[in-house]
Amino acid sequence: MGGKVVVGMSGGVDSSVAALLLKKEGYDVIGVTMQIWQDGEETPGEENGGCCGLSAVEDARRVAQALEIPYYVMNFKREFKEKVIDYFVGEYLEGRTPNPCIACNRYVKWEALLSRSRQIGADYIATGHYARIDRLANGRFAIRNSVSGKKDQTYALYNLTQQQLAHTLLPVGMYSKEEIRRMAQEAALPVADKPDSQEICFVPDNDYAGFIRQELSAHPDPAGRKLPGEGNFVNSGGEVIGRHKGITHYTVGQRRGLELPMGKRVFVTKICPERNEVVVGDNEELFTKEVLCDRVSYMAVEDLDAPRRVLAKIRYNHPGEWCEIEKLPDGRVLCRFEQPVRAAAPGQAVVFYEGEYVLGGGTIL
Repeated sequence: MGGKVVVGMSGGVDSSVAALLLKKEGYDVIGVTMQIWQDGEETPGEENGGCCGLSAVEDARRVAQALEIPYYVMNFKREFKEKVIDYFVGEYLEGRTPNPCIACNRYVKWEALLSRSRQIGADYIATGHYARIDRLANGRFAIRNSVSGKKDQTYALYNLTQQQLAHTLLPVGMYSKEEIRRMAQEAALPVADKPDSQEICFVPDNDYAGFIRQELSAHPDPAGRKLPGEGNFVNSGGEVIGRHKGITHYTVGQRRGLELPMGKRVFVTKICPERNEVVVGDNEELFTKEVLCDRVSYMAVEDLDAPRRVLAKIRYNHPGEWCEIEKLPDGRVLCRFEQPVRAAAPGQAVVFYEGEYVLGGGTIL
């Protein structure tokens, strides 16, 4: 073992132990926190400290001092704004439900950090994600489920490239969360008992619509799109049944906050930005056996040359369902599920697994 590795340190226990483990394995470890928020005074409030706030820097710096490794803060504000914030806002304006963590992983935590790290002579980058990387018999690298199923984060890493995987280390994927905390405590790391951050780091209050409103006020959309105002709730037959607050307030599958006097539970089944309408219906209307996706990334295979049976997850906490995936002539992939899946939200990722390995994935249409 050996070589120089840049560890992306978020100030949390997982990335801190990743640095600890790699140092023990004999790597030349450098700690780096990615400064991705715009300015200190704009940093969102953090109850427990997220991965993009000022407390992350201070916590990571204290861990680096305890581990006696070099530590730096690198500025990735521009990349984060363009690849994560603008994408997040734009997807909601189009009536879709984005996953900003997937975009951040692909374009900031990997593409930008790896490029910067290679420039300073590093052989690898590493993070505290609960996942593993193996090289398969076909020569390709693939993300593998972590040892800890409860904390597995492979879903959010499905679109990493072969070049990125070849220069990535994921030491935490070999352990459970309990083992990671115990190692942190035994090493007297100052973040050993720090709670995990649960929300999207730049929207700590979970008010997505409020964040989008503030962001568009401060930074007009590059494509000229405006914040949509109130519109109609309609049923599947097109009948108007009420007024909504704006499509950025809703996502497919949502029940809370609709404020519709229907006398029964109803859910968002579709969002139509072109008509500024939100379609609602019964729970049964949310189920489907076919999901279409585009922007497909392949990992364990170079391409999909024939239909194949895989386990597919349609959201981060989805247990997965068996389906047959088939590549269409236009490059999109059609997923035919053996059992209906509920609330496949456009904009979310559908990720394909063969055994413990990520075959690939795409964006739900």
